[in-house]
Formats: sequence, structure tokens, C-alpha cells
Amino acid sequence: MTLVLATVDNEVSPLLPHSRSQYHDNWSRDSPTENEDDNDDHIENFREDNNELSQDTQVRKRLEQTLLRKVDIRMSILVLIYILNYIDRNNVAAARLRGFEEDLGLSGTQFSSILSSLYVGYIIMQIPSNMLLNWMGKPSLYLSCCMILWGSIMSCLTGVATSYFGALCSRFVLGFFETAFFPGALFLISKWYKRDELSQRTAYLSSGSLIANGTGSLIASGILSALDNALNVAAWRWLFFVEGGLTVVVAIGAMIILPDFPETSSGWLSPAEKALAIRRMQEEHVNTSSSHDDTPLKTQLNGLSSAISDPKVWWLAATQACLTFSLSFNAYMPTIVREVFHGYNPTTVLLLCAPPFFVATAVAITISRHSDKAGERCGHITFTMVIGIIGFTLVCSTTNTAVRYFSLFLMAQSYAGFICFLAWSSSSVSQTPAKRAVALALMNTVGTLGNVLGPYIWPTTWGPTYSQSFVICAIANVLGIVMCWMFRRHLVHLNTAAAKRETLHNEIEGYRYFL
Repeated sequence: MTLVLATVDNEVSPLLPHSRSQYHDNWSRDSPTENEDDNDDHIENFREDNNELSQDTQVRKRLEQTLLRKVDIRMSILVLIYILNYIDRNNVAAARLRGFEEDLGLSGTQFSSILSSLYVGYIIMQIPSNMLLNWMGKPSLYLSCCMILWGSIMSCLTGVATSYFGALCSRFVLGFFETAFFPGALFLISKWYKRDELSQRTAYLSSGSLIANGTGSLIASGILSALDNALNVAAWRWLFFVEGGLTVVVAIGAMIILPDFPETSSGWLSPAEKALAIRRMQEEHVNTSSSHDDTPLKTQLNGLSSAISDPKVWWLAATQACLTFSLSFNAYMPTIVREVFHGYNPTTVLLLCAPPFFVATAVAITISRHSDKAGERCGHITFTMVIGIIGFTLVCSTTNTAVRYFSLFLMAQSYAGFICFLAWSSSSVSQTPAKRAVALALMNTVGTLGNVLGPYIWPTTWGPTYSQSFVICAIANVLGIVMCWMFRRHLVHLNTAAAKRETLHNEIEGYRYFL
């Protein structure tokens, strides 16, 4: 089909309604986005390149499919990075089975403190990291460099630790650099995909953590068995050396593969594809209905101010903390499985940790795709969280080995709800890039408190059943569900108010929050 050129300077783009195109013109003239000094140039380039887009919506649809396919291929490396991120974060649980505590002379709650220290670094750096990422506009460079640093630190510091203090410090520094990845990846995804595409892509990203919980155990069992006392080095030390080195290798490749933001990407998109990528995000965030989000932000500091003054951000952050806290069992999965299958050797225990998370991965992707298709979040979150609560209840009510192991499969389904929640929270605060960057980091920072406190509800004195621990996780799940429904009610009110305002002033339909 012949491509029909469209002039945008003095005419309305055929790809948008007339009034919305006028809004885009005013918006791009008066309101800078994330890189305020350079963004006017991006918008002007977008206008010039936009003449390559066809008047025929079928041509745009095909171009959009090509664009999404290219972006999906490059974004797929985020799953691999997240797998390594999660393995690097949780391999201390596998190391515990092969002498980590004994070699370092740990006692009492010292092991829990080592787990928690990682997330202290997360809390300190998540907001500054995302603000820096938004300012740089180069995720391929920024995230890859942070990845090299955390891989090196894990290999050099944790692997050679000889005391509780050394392990504590190395885990803290590890978290300091690891913190860049997850909020940065969520922000990067939100810069390329529309709201009805977010949950599925967030599921693919977050499936990395589920796959890591499964494959991490398999990899760890192989390393711990194959390299036990190799060169007179303890097996758990080899675990850190090998996995840290693998992280560094993948980080080098990520510098080439990982995409930057639509405005700063070059070399792998045609001018028309780049123009369409920018336009898609403009269409997505035009005419915001929330009074907090009406004025585009001019600086990174304004983005910080807008995020911390938005009650939605804090409510979502508190909800995320509850849900994260309820998932604290994942860091203790090897210990839980060891108690369920008492007497099994460490390699078999690690292998048995994998199946619940593989099933959870498939369920999470299926639920998230349906959530995107239905345009609904809260009900999907509730459904999977209730399954998790059934699992927590079941594991406390019996000592039967088969039933207790089956309950681990149910507990792991909570991750599907958590993934839907991440997509919901991202789209609920995503009207401006500077605010979105800070809001996502702030929600993850507060949510990390769940990871900080979570290890302390699994003391060895509560073993071997850990019934109290599972009850606490179930209560946190229930609280998270209640907070989600309260948030949904608030969004219904905002959507209704926006509809009434538009009807009163005879305006076009604007932004609507997903429920």
C-alpha cells in the first residue's frame, strides 16, 4: 500500500481526533517532559517525522505491530537480567544449606539481619536512582553499569566474607546497586507501552523473579554439588563467585541490546517507528482527569514534589508493602521445603523448590494477559491472592507431606496478583514522566519495607512447621486485598467526577483509571 504523507504543522493528524491533535500541539509547545532542555527538539523531530505515518489506520496498525515486535524483542533481556538479579539476591538462602551459617559463626537473628541489610540499600537509593535514570535517558548504559557493579560486589565481597559483619556489609552494598534495576525496568516499560499493554509486559518482567526462584534452586544445586571444596574453597563461596561472574557477562551484552527511551533511542527504529513510539505515549497521557496530574512537570524536583504530595502514591506504596511482606516466604523456600521433606539431602530439597514457581509463572502470565484484555485489575489481584491465602491456611492445618507441598503451589500464586498490582500502580500514577519515575521508585521503596521486616517472621524457633509465619503472611494478604478494594473505590470516584466534568463542559473523553 502506498504511504500517504500527512502535514502536521498546519493540519490535524489523520491518526487522532481533531480536538486531541490540537491538545497535543498545545501540550508540546507549552509543557516539557522528562529531559526538559532537549524535549522540545524531540517534539519538533516527531512532527517532522510524523509525515511518514499514513492516513490509513491499517498502515498505522501494521507499523505499530512492527514497533511492538521490535521493542518486545529488546525488552526480553530484562527477564534474563531480573532472573540474575533475583538469583543474586536470594542465593544466600541456598548457601544456608551448605555451611554458610556455620562458616561465618552466625547465631540468633543474624541470618535474618543479613537478608534484611540488602533491602536497606534498596530503601536509600531507589528514588535517587530513578531520578538519575530519567535525567540521563540512557537505560542501556545506566542499568548495565549498575548490573556490572552488583555482580562484581557479590563475587568479590560476599564470596570472600569471613564474618557476620563482612557478610552484612557486602549485602548492604549489593542492595545499594541492585536497587537500580526493578524500579528502573518498570519505568522503562511504562515509557514504551500503553496501559492496556502494561500488565502483560509487567508479567513477563516479573516472571523473571518466579523463574529465578525455580531455576535459581536448580543452578544452585548444580554449583553446590559440582564445586564442593574445589580448590579447597567451600561450595557456598563458589555459588557467589559463579553467579556473580555470570551477571557481569550478561551486563556487557545488555549494553547493546537494552533499548533506551523512545526519544533517546537510535539505530534500531525507523524514523516513522520512532515517531509512532513517541505519539503513542502522548496519546496515552493526554487530558488527564486527576486534579493532581493536570499540569505537566517542568523539572525533576517538581516530579519529586508531585509524587510525594499525591495520596494515591502513598496508598499504593503501603499496599505494596503489605503484599511484599506476604511474599516473604520465597526467601525461606529452601528451609520450608527442607522441613516438609525432612531428611532429604540439600540437592533434592533445592530441586523440589522449583515446581511451585514454574507453575506460578504460567499462571501469572495467563492472569496478566486476561487482565489487560478485560481492562480490569482489582478483581484479578483478589482472585490470586485468595488462592495464596488458601495455601497459607492449608499448610498450617496439616502435617501431611503431600498436602503441605501442594499448599506451596497455592501460596506461590500470590505472585500473579502482585504482578497485576505492579501494572495497576504504574498506570495509576503515570501521567507525566518525571512524576512516574519518582512515584514508581517511591512505591518500591516503601514496598521494600516488607522485605526488610519479612525475614524476622521466620525465626528458627518457629520451625519446623512455621505456622505462626504462615498466619502472618495470610493476614498481610488479607490487608492488601482490602486496601486494593478501597483504592478501587477511590478511582471509581475520580472517573465519575471526570465524566461529569467533561459532560458539563462538553469536553472529549479524557483519561480514565483502570479499575
